[in-house]
Amino acid sequence: MAEVHLLSAMARGMAAGEVGTIAMTVSELLEISLSGREGSQVPGQVGAHLLPSRDPQSTSDVATLNKPVHWVHGISMGAVRGLLDVAGLRGPAASAAISRSFYEETPPCSLPGNRGRPLALGRSGSRHRPVAQGCVRRNGATYDAMARTFG
Repeated sequence: MAEVHLLSAMARGMAAGEVGTIAMTVSELLEISLSGREGSQVPGQVGAHLLPSRDPQSTSDVATLNKPVHWVHGISMGAVRGLLDVAGLRGPAASAAISRSFYEETPPCSLPGNRGRPLALGRSGSRHRPVAQGCVRRNGATYDAMARTFG
C-alpha cells in the first residue's frame, strides 16, 4: 500500500512539475520578449557538462540539450516534491527545502559524470536561479492543490 502512495505522490509531483515548467517557460519567454535578452543556456550547459559524450563548450551540444534538460529538470523536481510529501514535508516548507538544496549559491562541486571539473555556469546561471526558484514555488503550489483535490 505504501508503494502505491509513493508512486501516486511521484506521479502527482511529475504532473505538477510539468505545470510549473510550462509556467516558467511562458514567463521566461515573455520576459525575454520584453527585455530583449537572450534565453538561458544553463540547462544545456549542465546537460553537456554531465554527459561524457557532450562538450559544455560546444554551442551545438548546449543548444541540442537545452530544451530537453529544461523539461526533464522541471518534471523531476516535481517528483522530488512528491517524495518530500511522502516523507511528511509539505507546503511552502517543502518548496523551500528544494529551493535551498538545488538553487542556493554553493561552491563549485565535482559531480559524477562531469569529468572531475567543477560546474561553472557563467553569467546566465545567476539569472536562471530566481526563475528556477519561481518554478519550484509554482510546482509546489500546483502539487498542494492536486493533493487537496485528488487526495
